[in-house]
Amino acid sequence: MRITGKTQLVGVIGYPVSHTLSPAMHNAAIAELGLDWVYAPFPVAPDRLPEAVRGLQAVGARGFNATIPHKESLLPLLDEVSGEAAFIGAVNTVLFHEDGRSIGYNTDAEGFLRAMDESGIAPPAGEKAAVMGAGGAARAVAAALAKAKARKIVIVNRTFEKAEALAAEADAAIGVSARAEPLTEAGIASALDGTALLVNATSAGMDGSAGLPIDADALRPPLAVYDIVYSPPQTGLLKTAAQNGCKTLNGLGMLTHQGAIALERWTGLKAPVETMRQALLAAL
Repeated sequence: MRITGKTQLVGVIGYPVSHTLSPAMHNAAIAELGLDWVYAPFPVAPDRLPEAVRGLQAVGARGFNATIPHKESLLPLLDEVSGEAAFIGAVNTVLFHEDGRSIGYNTDAEGFLRAMDESGIAPPAGEKAAVMGAGGAARAVAAALAKAKARKIVIVNRTFEKAEALAAEADAAIGVSARAEPLTEAGIASALDGTALLVNATSAGMDGSAGLPIDADALRPPLAVYDIVYSPPQTGLLKTAAQNGCKTLNGLGMLTHQGAIALERWTGLKAPVETMRQALLAAL
């Protein structure tokens, strides 16, 4: 990597940020595109976030990504936030516009849909979808499903009140019919009845952790199963669904495409998605 006096800066802020895979993914793409850019990680303590945003803009950075714990805290610090980011309640990509404005986006929903398209799993247009979880990832998935014109979304969560709150907000804010179910045998059965797509938007199954209490017999075609966990690449949920003949997809594609969309926001160029995917796989 060659740094010059004209090198354009982008990066990721988080706390901690040493675990991030984003530099590997983005710097591989930058090299593929032949740009005089560099993508760097910046550890930013929560109480230093406002000055970090101002500082990155002051030194001429084109923008940055944000990870835990800054995604939610960024919203009031920016000049403008996309409607999708406002609904999700989190910003993962910031663009410093040439006119001086700082604009916040959330690329997770579009990354979710691009990964589906790439995998050959049809978005649930006019169909019912079930989402496991009610946190930030589930909000991004709900936004994606609304964009895909899902007929109904069922939010299933251990804390039923959180599922109810997300369903009500999705109904009001993004115009999709949504309802809640508790994370019980009966609730899961109701959510999966007549469902085209099941999405796990929780960390269940990550790195060998306990999976979701879903009866294997409920995982049958034509149901498709999308688990946003990418480590391991095949969770217990995906393994069972695949064995039963369902189409399945893990979270690596979503991770790749949300990063690609961020790079496209900054550069105006089409991101080399396959190069970014291979860099992620190597880093993993």
